[in-house]
Amino acid sequence: MPDSLTRAIRWDTVVGALLLVLLLLSFSFVDGFGNALNLSFLIGNTLPIALIALPMTLLVVAGEIDLSVASTAGLSGAVMGKLWNEGMAIETIIPLCLVLGVVCGLVNGLLVTRLGLPSLAVTIGTLAGYRGIAQIVLGSDAVTDFPTQYLDFAAGRIGDSFLPQAFLPFLVLLAVAVVVLHATPFGRSLFAVGASQEAARFAGIRVRRAKLILFTATGFMASLTGVFWALHYASARYDNATGLELSVVAAVLLGGIDFDGGKGTLGGAIAGVFLLGALQNVMSLMNVSAQSQIVVTGVLLVVSVLGPRAARRLAVARAGRQAASTPTSSLRSPS
Repeated sequence: MPDSLTRAIRWDTVVGALLLVLLLLSFSFVDGFGNALNLSFLIGNTLPIALIALPMTLLVVAGEIDLSVASTAGLSGAVMGKLWNEGMAIETIIPLCLVLGVVCGLVNGLLVTRLGLPSLAVTIGTLAGYRGIAQIVLGSDAVTDFPTQYLDFAAGRIGDSFLPQAFLPFLVLLAVAVVVLHATPFGRSLFAVGASQEAARFAGIRVRRAKLILFTATGFMASLTGVFWALHYASARYDNATGLELSVVAAVLLGGIDFDGGKGTLGGAIAGVFLLGALQNVMSLMNVSAQSQIVVTGVLLVVSVLGPRAARRLAVARAGRQAASTPTSSLRSPS
């Protein structure tokens, strides 16, 4: 197993252990946490982060980032509300919103891959641009009268369990993303791209095409998240999902995905997503203010960048000590 993957798995284990500890402590000491309704809220509120985290993980592995995802989701919701107000069928609206997300992602991808612009700067710009278009489309209106069956699916539970109905489609998407990243040539090529674009090109990998696909997929998933958000919370507004990009990036990096690219696993990213979601849920139950929750998210974002780097340095230092302590005679060839 490659050393870089080994280190990523070790960090995954740390994040998974932290999630398990947090859940055990929350079930034991936080009033109302184990209630089926609260667990359903926890998963339902975390799903928007988890949905976008799937393509964002692949994008960061390839050495890029998309900060416009929340604005794309807001634009999707705004267009959904506008078209519904104008009498269009919801079965037509949703595919159109998804196509809109593809266009938004394609714009980001073309600016990065064809013009050579940095993705951080590009998507900060489109973050503002897409949100501005959303406000132009819907204004300050809030659309709430979507069809009951769609609202029930987005916010309802499976029978008497705590699992939201929307969790099952997410599991399907998660399985697809895991297979793509870890079991296909395309997914393996992303690690090479993130580690070194020049080396990837010399190896015959079509770097620009791969990145364009990733930006487009991220736009699609952000738009799907916007549709889900509007139905889950029964409200389409231009400011839906504001600030969601911070939670997505924090969760993905917390899961061990290296911001420089080339390292990480999707399992770690999803563990980071639900660790962040569970922590936010616990803070809400303990009446921690929204401002304090933002501070905690910011701290986790810093920790998520420093943590894996510190772990790698410790691993290198330990390997160095082991090499230094190896008897010289054991390194000599037999005479």
